[in-house]
Amino acid sequence: MPQPTMPRPALTATVPRQLVHRAAVAETFLTDWERTGPDRFALFAQWPRAHQLHVSPDRSAYEPLLVAETVRQCGALLAHAEYDAPFDHCFVLKELRLTTHPEHLAVGAVPAEPALDVTVSDVRHRAGRPTALRYDTDVRLGGERVATAHIAVSWISESVYRRLRGGRTPATVSALPLPPALPAAAVDRALPADVVLAPPDRSGRWQLRVDTAHPVFFDHPLDHVPGMLLLEAARQAARVRAVGPTGGESFRAAFHQYAELDRPTWIEVTDETGTGLEVRGIQGGSTVFECAVGAAER
Repeated sequence: MPQPTMPRPALTATVPRQLVHRAAVAETFLTDWERTGPDRFALFAQWPRAHQLHVSPDRSAYEPLLVAETVRQCGALLAHAEYDAPFDHCFVLKELRLTTHPEHLAVGAVPAEPALDVTVSDVRHRAGRPTALRYDTDVRLGGERVATAHIAVSWISESVYRRLRGGRTPATVSALPLPPALPAAAVDRALPADVVLAPPDRSGRWQLRVDTAHPVFFDHPLDHVPGMLLLEAARQAARVRAVGPTGGESFRAAFHQYAELDRPTWIEVTDETGTGLEVRGIQGGSTVFECAVGAAER
């Protein structure tokens, strides 16, 4: 995708946090957007130089999942602001593919200000209103491509969502007690609270640790395990297995069904090579999530 050519607007604030489904302004990374053509948009963001989860422990590099979260926020914003998704509708992340170029993700002397060129496609309608879309994103910093991504997302009314969830709400469902955690250093985290994998019960399989008090994964109450937590579990599995130079720079994920808070979720490596691995999340006998994690192409 070509780089956006329009002048970059002056940054004064983040976009309204409701547009990106965040409760905390500190977790809202987008700062502005504009339409540049039919189903094409330029979005702008700011990344902090320090972050509990999305900056490396030594504060030298931005994590690939910061890019993933920023691109996820693009879809929510565009759905509401450009495709008439009501604010009371519930969003479902279906698919996420991300390739990053870590050599361009170093933390600098000031917060990074990426520009994102987004092309929307496959807009689905029901009763004359959009209900789903896909979008491709080219992420650049200082003119350098730092990532490309593809996401598929849909949204449904709260009443339909509640029927699908069978009465499950943040008030009626509690997460399981937290199992012990792997050492933080084993998954390249500074804080034990950010470790999402328990010690393995067998080689290549870990129970997911779901801490609903975590300020990033559970920025607001949820009745299911969020997709970004599942992606982090895949990332940590790659770090444990030391796949690629940094343990995961590309992700190809599919989300098949809701991962419930009150049932154990197992993160399992199903295939592994020297440069990548296949991970799936399992509840009972069902696969709720699959992700291929690998080293980015050079």
